[in-house]
This record gives sequence, structure tokens and C-alpha cells, in this order.
Amino acid sequence: MILLDELKVEMNGYRKEVDELGEVLDIKNAQQEVKTLQEQAAQEGFWDDLENSQKVLQKTKQLENKIADYQKIQQRLEDILTMIEMCMEEPDEDMQNEIVSDIGGFKQDLEAKNLETLLSGEYDSRNAILTFHAGAGGTEAQDWAEMLYRMYNRWAERHHFKVELLDYLDGEEAGLKSACIMVSGENAYGYLKSEAGVHRLVRVSPFDASGRRHTSFAALEVMPEIDESISVDIRPEDIETEFYRASGAGGQKVNKTSSAVRLIHKPTGLVASCQTQRSQYQNKDYAMKMLISKLVEIKEREHLEKISDIKGVQKEIGWGAQIRSYVFMPYTLAKDHRTNFENGNINAVMDGDLDGFIHAYLKSLSHGTLETN
Repeated sequence: MILLDELKVEMNGYRKEVDELGEVLDIKNAQQEVKTLQEQAAQEGFWDDLENSQKVLQKTKQLENKIADYQKIQQRLEDILTMIEMCMEEPDEDMQNEIVSDIGGFKQDLEAKNLETLLSGEYDSRNAILTFHAGAGGTEAQDWAEMLYRMYNRWAERHHFKVELLDYLDGEEAGLKSACIMVSGENAYGYLKSEAGVHRLVRVSPFDASGRRHTSFAALEVMPEIDESISVDIRPEDIETEFYRASGAGGQKVNKTSSAVRLIHKPTGLVASCQTQRSQYQNKDYAMKMLISKLVEIKEREHLEKISDIKGVQKEIGWGAQIRSYVFMPYTLAKDHRTNFENGNINAVMDGDLDGFIHAYLKSLSHGTLETN
């Protein structure tokens, strides 16, 4: 009974924190905005502008999900308090165990929502463009790049984010040389921006007949999707356009046509490619969006006044630059070198269990213990 009394006091104490969370998330204004957007969708001629109608519906869905997630936390707290009252009146060991379990889940959900409030950057709410690059090392590094590609696809699935393949270049024997995906969902960039950098793998190579241990590197670029509402001044003469035939995994990942497009920003050497759309025009449009996103991300990260201040940005994918190490042998551990967060369940990590690393990064940013690049 003493335990239940303590739990009741503890959970009542969370009421204030939940109310404050609602204020930070601006739930009241979100509810009003949903009402306004729904009225807009009900107007005659709404579907005449398909592009705008899709944006309105997407915004409505995002706000509705935000409100529903908050209301679930509210309801979960009230349900736990009700269960505690019932168990105090009629003690039941099974119910008490269920209460303890529910409290643990409630605290995790509340922490995740509190972390979401840290995503206040200008582009945090936007979709994310992820580009994978294999480091030096041939087949071993290319296989590692594909493992990372799968890992982030699985992370996106866990969070019900949409993933769209934009570009994919096969490895020579296995894996991939480079790939690009769009991860769409609220705050996708805010969460995934922490993953940009070099990732290091230590394992016994399946491609080494001698069974020796190998160290491989792959890099991940993370950029926010930049839409037409943001004006970026890029001179046409600074862009070199190349057309080539798409290729990838026996046609399973992309359509093999001659419409693939590669754009090169000559002042910086930045490259953006797309080969998955139906036409050359669509591929060029996507590639330009990616290139603009890269330039904007670099400008913001390096605190530059304008795009033209960006010079060469190539970084070596190798020793000394890694943000995280994934060790399969002689022990199993994934460790982030910026926050020192680690997870010994390497299989879970490779299956998309990355929230611990992402949350540790966001907490470090909020506490001022992590320097951004």
C-alpha cells in the first residue's frame, strides 16, 4: 500500500509537467489551425489546385497527429491514476505490476515528447534528404554503406515516416557506392541531423577468406528538404549538368532509362544526382532541390552570410572523422563519440534502434555540452 501511495503522489506530480508540455507544443493554437484548414478544405474549388490541396492536407494530418499524441499522454496519465485508486481500494498484485509497467511506458513517451520541443531550428520540422557514401576500402566499405542504408530505412519505418528512393549506385561486388533517400514526416530533419558524419565499422569481414578483422568507413549527409518558399541565389553558370543511364540492383531499385541527371555546383564541387523519377525533367528538378538543400545546410552549419561564401566542402571518409563506431568483434557495441552514448545490442541498432543516440545528441545540444559543426 505504501508503494501505491508513493506512486499516486509521483504521478499527480506529472500533471503540471504535462500541462506545461501542452503549452510548449501550443496545442490550443494547433487545434484552432486544424479547424481553419478543415474549413479551407471544405471550400468550393479546393481541389482545383492539387499541389496546394496536398500541402493543406499534409499540414492538417501533421497537426492532428501532434494533438492526438499529446492527448494520448494526457489520457495515459489519467488512466494510471485511476488504476492506482482501484488498486488501493482492492489490492491486486497483477494490477500493481501492470501499473508499474504502464508508468515506465508513460515516462518514456513523455521524455520523447519533451525532446521534440527541442526541435526549434529553422528547418527541424522539414523532411530530410539522406545521402550515403562508401569510404575507401572497396567491397567491404560498400557493404557497410548498404548496411547503413538499411539501418536508416528501418528507423524511418519504426517512426512511420515515408521513404522515397532518389538515387542508387551499386557497389562493384556487393553493397552500394552511393545512395540518396528522402525521409518524409514531421521533424524528420530535426531528428536525423544528428546522424550526419562518418560511421565506422569493425568486424570480421565476410569477404575475407582468412577471417581477419577489418575496419570500414561510410559517410552520411543529412539535409533538410528546401521548398520553393525559400529563395536561394545560385548562378546558372555555376551549375554543370550531366545526363546518364540509370542503374541499380538489376532494375529492382530504379528504372533503367537514360533520364538520370547529375548536377555539379562548380564553385564547391558539390554533386546531386537523381535517377528514380519518370522523366529527365523530374530527375533534374529533384537533383536541383537536393543541391539547394546541401548548400543551405552548409551555409547554416558554418554560419555563412551567403551561399557564395561556401568553398570546397569535401571531407575524407576515414580515421579521426567518425561520429560513431559499430563494433561486431571482439565485442558488440555501438558508441557515439560526441555524447559517449552506447548500446551493446548491435543487432537492434542495425535494425533501426537509434533513438537513444538521437535523444542523447538533442539533450547535449540543449545543455550546451555539445558543439555543433
